[in-house]
Amino acid sequence: MENGALLAAVDLGSNSYRLEIGRLEHGHVHRTEYIKETIRQGNGLDENRNLRPEAMQRGWDCLARFAERLSGFDKKNVRAVATQTLREAKNRDEFLEQASRTLGFPIEVISGREEARLIYEGVAQLLPQSKENRLVIDIGGRSTEIILGKNLNAEVMESYRTGSVAWSMKYFKDDLFSLEAFDKAEIAAKAVLDEAYTLYPKESWDQAYGSSGTIGAVCDILFANGWNPDEITRSGLAWLKKSLIRAGTPNNLRLEGLKEDRKAVIGGGISVLIAVFDILEIDTMHCAQGALRHGVLYDLIDRDDDQYDVRSITITRLQKVFGVDMKQSQRVSHVANFLFDQLNNKELDQAEQSQFKKKLSWASDLHEIGMVISHSDYHKHGAYILDQSDTPGFTIPELHRLSLLVLGHRGKLRKLNINFDDESFCHQLLCLRLAVILCHARREPDYKSLKIKVSRKSPKTIDLEIPNAWTQAYPQSFHLLQLETLSWLKTSWDLKINSD
Repeated sequence: MENGALLAAVDLGSNSYRLEIGRLEHGHVHRTEYIKETIRQGNGLDENRNLRPEAMQRGWDCLARFAERLSGFDKKNVRAVATQTLREAKNRDEFLEQASRTLGFPIEVISGREEARLIYEGVAQLLPQSKENRLVIDIGGRSTEIILGKNLNAEVMESYRTGSVAWSMKYFKDDLFSLEAFDKAEIAAKAVLDEAYTLYPKESWDQAYGSSGTIGAVCDILFANGWNPDEITRSGLAWLKKSLIRAGTPNNLRLEGLKEDRKAVIGGGISVLIAVFDILEIDTMHCAQGALRHGVLYDLIDRDDDQYDVRSITITRLQKVFGVDMKQSQRVSHVANFLFDQLNNKELDQAEQSQFKKKLSWASDLHEIGMVISHSDYHKHGAYILDQSDTPGFTIPELHRLSLLVLGHRGKLRKLNINFDDESFCHQLLCLRLAVILCHARREPDYKSLKIKVSRKSPKTIDLEIPNAWTQAYPQSFHLLQLETLSWLKTSWDLKINSD
């Protein structure tokens, strides 16, 4: 990524939406603009976990304003991520379809552990490099992330379903700050966070850092009322809790440093924070400057270089864990990408084509991952593994797309719940299936003389041209390719083989 490039991260949080814009200068991102809007989408879920229309509209309106600021940005320099509320929402696809259209960039729903990883990267990038073991906590609207790491590397990452919006709605729903309400909220939060005591024992970390949201608000309040800057202590939390109980309701709160938009969720946030302090035996927490959005920006830089792309590292780790035949996966990858290059979707720019090739390579690398469970139906086992895995670097939809390629690389195509109008995906799937056929003997195939192209007659007809001499030299492969044409007849696509 070029020095001086403008990068942007959009964080669709449960309480607030944030836009962070920065300029890349010698490996560091320097802020040029920051916009935050309180959306409270986390309290817009109904009893069936569907986003209410008004909650969706608040999100769309905010993204329209962000879109105006992002006009003219290069696609590869912008990344938008959504967190817990959209992980939970059953109708998230309805929201995301219009949201992505409104923003002008795709919006990715990330898993809890991936959110935790990005939070840690954002915090660590804005801290001095140190050998200390760092405990990082982020209390959001509907989830709390806890991470243990060293330098820039997150080592233990978890996400817990407790947060300021969710706890305020559940335990302070009558807008009353009482000792009884705090006791119930803290006990409930500890029940959710209980396993963190084992995962993050006090002797495993040197310093505790808090990021964004609730923790940032508490830091501001304590500092404005005479406490030490950039830190939260047990005594400070106790004073703040008493102040809320004394006020009785959010409307009566008169605290220096407390922003108006934070009043409605401060009770839930503080109760979760107290629970975190108690469970993890924290005495002092330092307030970090970095947050999820900063992690997203630095991850954009890493993704531009395969050597540092966490996703490529994750794929290699999965191959090793599940004992994948590396030579076979490399053969399949080379052939699949050779074919994909020839199809070359003209609607994609060079960067997009490169990204599709990279993801086709990952699917090739993992197409036999299910073999560790059973040779029979291994493609189904492989797809299940990917759909159920927490894989650093990948978003939930991105991982599901990989799982569909793994599931579809052999067998009947009708079983796939996919949109056969998605041209790029179908090109990837076809090239992967053909590559697996050509590599069926588990040795380097003769494939350089094969030509594949989109038919002039129809964009959904693919012509595979094979020299007659090749069909004579490899009759088994030719037979399998002919059978493959029958599989595509049962879809809206058509594969035709021409041999001269």
